Amino acid sequence: MVEKSQKMWRNDLMELAERCMIQVRKRDITTFKIKRIHKHDLMRDLCLSKAKQESFVFIVDQSNASSSSMIRKVRRASSQKSLRIQCIKSPNLLSLLFFNGFSPDEETEKLFPNILLNYIDNHEDNLNKLRLIFESLLVCDTVPVAVGVLFSKAQGAWRYMCNNFKLLRVLNYKRRLDNEVIAGRKLPNDIGNLIHLRFLSLRGIVFWWRKLPSSLGNLRCLLTLDLRLGNKDSQSIHVPNVIWKMKKLRHLYLPLKYNSKTKLKLGTLRNLQTLVNFNTKSCYLKDLMNVTNLRELAIKGPFEIEDFNVEELEKNPPVIEGKYLYSLSIIDRGGRIDMRQLNHLLSSCISLCKLCLDVKINELPKYNHLSSNLAYIKLSYYKVDDDPMPTLEKLPNLRILKLLNVALRANKIVYSAQGSPKLESLRLKQLFNLEE
Repeated sequence: MVEKSQKMWRNDLMELAERCMIQVRKRDITTFKIKRIHKHDLMRDLCLSKAKQESFVFIVDQSNASSSSMIRKVRRASSQKSLRIQCIKSPNLLSLLFFNGFSPDEETEKLFPNILLNYIDNHEDNLNKLRLIFESLLVCDTVPVAVGVLFSKAQGAWRYMCNNFKLLRVLNYKRRLDNEVIAGRKLPNDIGNLIHLRFLSLRGIVFWWRKLPSSLGNLRCLLTLDLRLGNKDSQSIHVPNVIWKMKKLRHLYLPLKYNSKTKLKLGTLRNLQTLVNFNTKSCYLKDLMNVTNLRELAIKGPFEIEDFNVEELEKNPPVIEGKYLYSLSIIDRGGRIDMRQLNHLLSSCISLCKLCLDVKINELPKYNHLSSNLAYIKLSYYKVDDDPMPTLEKLPNLRILKLLNVALRANKIVYSAQGSPKLESLRLKQLFNLEE
């Protein structure tokens, strides 16, 4: 049923694109499916006008925040600028999108001196430094009070939202990836009250306390969960072992860096299609065998197979049920992966179309372990003794090949005219020792 509805949705989207009613901005490089769209200006104006006419969505800002009659009726709200969340008083709200903060900028300006605000703006990428600054300013009466007031306002906004919008299906705190912001002291336990949520994204926001509440486990209806919180100061995040309860989950984006106490069980997520920032230190590798519908897997950090039999490789059990897996990424620039374990992993991925390796390796994966369906390969930060092209050019469906920051023992690479007949794009960047 889910596959059928997704196929119908994709067909409708393709029809809109063919009629030039939407602009296709990004396609999947292997499947050509639409991933990102833009609306024409006229189409956007028409949609907003019709949505307002039908009371489908309400864009909240300071100019209309006092329109209590409208805000009480709306089911979908979007906040383009900072505002007090308490202005929205609709208990039947289904969708809430934030593109900025909870509190208006003028409230912040009242609490902090301008010189301190400017300093925070210039150093927001280093939260450790800001913490030291605030601690050193405890001798000042106004600054710690102001910090406390701001945190209190943010926590109050979260609690108001979690206790007054209990029918929410979509909660998306959307910010530019280069513009992270502190969203409060911590994510409150009240988040567990939003039991009807299907989509929850906390991407790019920063909490002072880097521990997520165990009440997240109450969100049993979630289909998409994005926990890629802002992490410019490289602090680790503790995720409680409750995600296994979300058995309907299809798309899971874990934090970039985990706390050492984090250990997640994911074996019950049989509907999972996307798993990003998985690693074998904070998750159980054996759980991947139970996630049979996985389409996209991104490993961030260490990858190691326990009790791996290096003498009789064929006796090792498969790592993953790779029937549907079409995209695999491994990123661990500070670490090294055992090539025998990598080859064993790839041998399970029979339908793989996209492969990205950003990890230290001394040789390419063996050709017989690579899927013949591979259309995109990106290799970064590795060192090989031989020319990789004789292996790569054998792939019949390869269309895009990227070699970035690669150290070669050989001083030349040769790509034969008969190799990879479908190749469309070849990118070579910083190939050390290469002469021709």
